[in-house]
Amino acid sequence: MTGEAAPDRTLWQLTGTDALHFLQGLVSNDMRPLEAAPGLLWAALLTPQGKYLADFFVIRPIDGPVLIDIATALAPATLRRLTMYRLRADVQIAPSPLFVRRGLGTPPADAFPDPRHPALGWRAYSATEGSAPVIDWDAIRVEHLIPETGIELIPDDTYILEAGFERLHGVDFRKGCYVGQEVTARMKHKTDLRKGLARVRVEGSAPLGSEITAGEKTVGTLFTQSGGHAIAQLRFDQATGEMRAGTARLWRA
Repeated sequence: MTGEAAPDRTLWQLTGTDALHFLQGLVSNDMRPLEAAPGLLWAALLTPQGKYLADFFVIRPIDGPVLIDIATALAPATLRRLTMYRLRADVQIAPSPLFVRRGLGTPPADAFPDPRHPALGWRAYSATEGSAPVIDWDAIRVEHLIPETGIELIPDDTYILEAGFERLHGVDFRKGCYVGQEVTARMKHKTDLRKGLARVRVEGSAPLGSEITAGEKTVGTLFTQSGGHAIAQLRFDQATGEMRAGTARLWRA
């Protein structure tokens, strides 16, 4: 099975002896498993204040250099940030000649399972270009409450624990220091999350980014919609009963 192309993704290769060590000190997930064996991890790059800047997959293939699979929309700003942090580390970042492929069902031999959720299938990286995209990824994301870059995950605004990164295996609390780690750890251990992503039932329709209200209060934001349900960012203590987003009616699913 070849899988479909991912035209919205950019692929970089990282060479040099410090490639994984460099990422270890920057991102939310633990890179050490990739030092031991080929694999694929999902991680976020944060501001020092703990806010989301970008998310991406880090891949150690069976052969070849370490790869980063990132949303094209965030690639230029993220590359500038990584270059700023590189300093004297022996790591070089360059475009990869390979293609990103993704799919569901039986994976090809060169694929890795998507680490966020089994419903997201597999990802592969090779010289083989994928077929035209046909899978309804939004429907899968809504069903399993999986945020997407640039939609539910908003640079300089989102906190990754409110976006479900712990549930989706995108953060490690035992790895040690990384940029934004102190704020993330404090949210984990010292506070109860008062807001976050939730799946809601939608009757009617409303534009992406619509405010959600309960009575006179604004209690959240409506994001990806599919099949009568949606992903919403909600204030958990206030988002009760029937809610509204534009002319649509909403309830917690």
